[in-house]
Amino acid sequence: MISTGTDSADAVVIGAGHNGLVAANLLADAGWDVVVLEATAMPGGAVQSAEVTAPGYLSDLYSSFYPLGYASPVLAGLDLPRYGLAWTHAPDVLAHLLPDGRAAVINRDLDRTAASLETFAPGDGDRWRHAYADWAQVSGPMLDAITTPFPPVRGGLGLLRQLRVGGALRLARRLVLPVRKLGAELFTGEGGPVLLAGCALHTDLSPEEAGSGVYGWLLAMLGQQVGWPVPVGGAQRITDALVARLTERGGRISYRATVDRVLTARGRAMGVRTVGGATWRARRAVLADVPAPALYLDLVGAALLPPRLVEDLAHFRWDGSTLKVDWALSAPVPWTNPAVADAGTVHLGADLDGLTTYSAELARGEIPATPFLLVGQMSTADPTHSPAGTESLWAYTHLPFRRHWRAEDIARQVDRMEDVLEAAAPGFRSRIVGRHVAGPAELEQGDPSLVGGALGGGTAAAYQQLFLRPIPGLGRADTPIDRLYLASASAHPGGGVHGAPGANAARAALARDRAVTGGLYAGVIDAAHRTLYRDDR
Repeated sequence: MISTGTDSADAVVIGAGHNGLVAANLLADAGWDVVVLEATAMPGGAVQSAEVTAPGYLSDLYSSFYPLGYASPVLAGLDLPRYGLAWTHAPDVLAHLLPDGRAAVINRDLDRTAASLETFAPGDGDRWRHAYADWAQVSGPMLDAITTPFPPVRGGLGLLRQLRVGGALRLARRLVLPVRKLGAELFTGEGGPVLLAGCALHTDLSPEEAGSGVYGWLLAMLGQQVGWPVPVGGAQRITDALVARLTERGGRISYRATVDRVLTARGRAMGVRTVGGATWRARRAVLADVPAPALYLDLVGAALLPPRLVEDLAHFRWDGSTLKVDWALSAPVPWTNPAVADAGTVHLGADLDGLTTYSAELARGEIPATPFLLVGQMSTADPTHSPAGTESLWAYTHLPFRRHWRAEDIARQVDRMEDVLEAAAPGFRSRIVGRHVAGPAELEQGDPSLVGGALGGGTAAAYQQLFLRPIPGLGRADTPIDRLYLASASAHPGGGVHGAPGANAARAALARDRAVTGGLYAGVIDAAHRTLYRDDR
């Protein structure tokens, strides 16, 4: 029971990550009274910045470059520039440095990208142009489909009108191709395929896995279309804008308020309880920007859920753990190949076969002997990140998923990461004036949603996407508990700073509230979940 005198709001949002803040903003736009309960001392989740390496050097603590955020219809609809958000670009979007010293480069100027790929094989420049033309034809409906609830009816119809049946079927095939196969079909030389594959490895998928091609294609083509921009002044500016917008509309955020229970009655979410016993009554909805296992098993409890759902959650797969290192450098990275110097993001440490080897080691639960690095040259992208003539640099690499790591294993992998950088930029180590290491435990401590250092809220594998995310039958924000909605990256469409899971949860809550009667709406949802999770063993 919720005690007399409990604080209340129309909606209680659990978690002030960017998805929770997006959801809260959209509900506040609809006139709802909204409170956000955040477990830590800061808003933003994995969208934060701070000086952690040396005075005057700003680091983005988790996420950094934002092609999906920049292109997202969800974030665009919030008009965040009005609240101080401004974007900037590195001279080059992305460079993939091969072990033999060659580099494939994406620049927002299509001619410059094509010229880079032409050095790998005659005709690959035109092949890139053709691949980009394919993307440009579908980018609008694709982004609409990605950022709306499943099934993406409007975006899907837009794609069908654009491509007709034959083109839509060819696109569907492309969406399930492994990135190695896609690269081989699109290009003759090594440059194009390795750009696509490096982008695909921003997820936990290998170059051989079904569906990895679409991630590589999406990120690479967005890089060509809009770049991979960063907020002027750091990732924190996205969070600051979302918070400012919410508070202007009367929304409230309570910090160090760790929710330990969703309170229910007769199958309906009634509010939440926080550690220490405080309760919040939700007059209309509870939205949870937390990982799916945490919501269902910890905050709701298995006893209140269909047994089949609980069984399916046992098979929920996290994406890999992550190790991130930030450095303060006294001067720019001394790359042997100057073509890499102007790229905001650098992929480093492997060719296509090396990426396959690296992914295989992760799949076997091994720590890769030669880590593949995703590197961010932040001062190159935004000079406000460090003093003039210096560089604020970060790199991260994937690890096998584990909840617990030995300090010596993390330290050894940091040495290997610096070895990879030193080999590509002799003298790199001599320019280090500060270092900050965030292993899986530190990432989770800073943002409890990054369980085991997993960045994506669950694997990007095809068997845990669309109507299978987070588990079969829960492909939308609705849950088996009426008025409770999943608003995190564990929900469709998954990880990335685009705000779609939060927006989808807000839309679902608003739709439920607009229903003719709550009983009718709840009855439909209950019937659907009984069908999906009936005990038919």
